[in-house]
Amino acid sequence: MEKKNILVVFGTRPEVIKLAPVILELKKCPDRFNVIVCNTEQQKELSNQTLSYFGLKADINLDCMKPNQSLLEIQTRILTALNTVFLSNKIDATIVQGDTMTVLCGALASFYNKIPVFHVEAGLRSYDIYEPFPEEVMRQMTSRVTELNFAPTEKNRQALLKEDIKDEKIHVVGNTVIDALFCLSEATLSKANDFFASKGISINDKLVLITAHRRENHGERIDRIISAIEHLANKYSDHTFVIPVHPNPNVKDKIHSKLSKYSNINLLEPLDYPNLVYLMKNAKLILTDSGGIQEEAPSFGCPTLVMRYETERQEGIDAGVSVLVGADYDKIISESEKVLSSSFEQTRLKAVNPYGDGTSSIKIKQIIDKYFE
Repeated sequence: MEKKNILVVFGTRPEVIKLAPVILELKKCPDRFNVIVCNTEQQKELSNQTLSYFGLKADINLDCMKPNQSLLEIQTRILTALNTVFLSNKIDATIVQGDTMTVLCGALASFYNKIPVFHVEAGLRSYDIYEPFPEEVMRQMTSRVTELNFAPTEKNRQALLKEDIKDEKIHVVGNTVIDALFCLSEATLSKANDFFASKGISINDKLVLITAHRRENHGERIDRIISAIEHLANKYSDHTFVIPVHPNPNVKDKIHSKLSKYSNINLLEPLDYPNLVYLMKNAKLILTDSGGIQEEAPSFGCPTLVMRYETERQEGIDAGVSVLVGADYDKIISESEKVLSSSFEQTRLKAVNPYGDGTSSIKIKQIIDKYFE
């Protein structure tokens, strides 16, 4: 087989985490694949910092972001920047992951250049175009032009079949986020312990991890979430609450103004990937609206409350490893209290992670190999 140029396009931290195992796997075959790593820098610092954790760095940085851009402006900038990448490189296939603006632009730019698109984490659906917004539409549109759909689960495959995607274009491979967890060395995790010690945060069996950033949770919803956190911090004053605060001012300003006065609430900058994993591994309870955390937390048996009204990761709900609570004040409190009023051991979940076993990137490489043969 003639060596193929594979362009891997990403722009956010979750994309890096989920694509790093695939990049590393493809790079093991330098005779067959030349991997070109392209970062749109949709989250500039977070994505580059996470890349370096995996020992990787981008071949191409596009620096597409400007403050307070509209979605339309971001799309225009990323598409225009990607156009130069396709004009100046011979590309045989493009790999994208997930449902961000970078994913849609990477898929569209490839399609316009008649280059096959390989979509990692294909087939996730909520079927509500405004929940999550704008991600639901982006992943549906990406599926229309994708040549190889790497679906994490059978449920995702069924969603794609229902949309008339041909069966031979769909491959159930698990989620690469689990592969990424297995890339963590014990040395890295012990450094994470030192990091929290330096912040004066004791990691024990009364730790609550909270993340909230989704666009649809801005406005009144974030107010209700914050009120629920205040109630829990007051009632469970012996528990430590850790909130890595998203830089978006719609979230950041409100969280800091309301929650910084509580001595048992620790507001941190966005965390390095290993530090976040260390918290998930040790948390008694997780409250989140993140997609990645819904997939990772079951590997550690940690109960997870999903602060969304729709989730495209229904497998976790069905397996009993996650509970959907929306931005509903009463529901957040009642479900949290079930966990926080019990001991750490009583709350551990025995369910198998429904999202994968850590071999997804190997399967993806084998399928790509076969495709080019």
